[in-house]
Amino acid sequence: MNAPLRERVLALLSEHHVTTLSTVGSDGPWAAAVFYAHDGLKLYFLSAPTSRHAQHLAADPCVAATIQRDYDDWPGIRGLQLKGTVREVAAEDEARVRALYQQRYPLIGGGAGVPRKILEALDKIRWYELVPEDIYLIDNTLGFAHREHLSPSSGD
Repeated sequence: MNAPLRERVLALLSEHHVTTLSTVGSDGPWAAAVFYAHDGLKLYFLSAPTSRHAQHLAADPCVAATIQRDYDDWPGIRGLQLKGTVREVAAEDEARVRALYQQRYPLIGGGAGVPRKILEALDKIRWYELVPEDIYLIDNTLGFAHREHLSPSSGD
């Protein structure tokens, strides 16, 4: 028997590291790949506030995102499609989010051996939280175009 849907979604979030965000602004649609860490179903990422996607999100926090590896066969495709909202992480939550991100990506922790350019870049970024409203798990290993819906707000 399959694990509950929420558990399978959390497993996919743990297996992967990059989400592609889709935003839209006055200059049209845009997609950007970002590394993420997650706490439950919430995703955390960092970006420069001057990036196109961050500027779009400042004007309209609605986002769509996908998470999957690069497949070369349709029957093996597994991944997530998400719709949600993004906000900058509040100052009082930043240390927790940074620690969560550092746990997944130790290089972010700084210290000896970290390239100076990375340390300089970390001084210019902002932390963001993606709160999903709808999540679709795609799993062609269970049948072509197999799709299941998880609504985080309903406690699924």
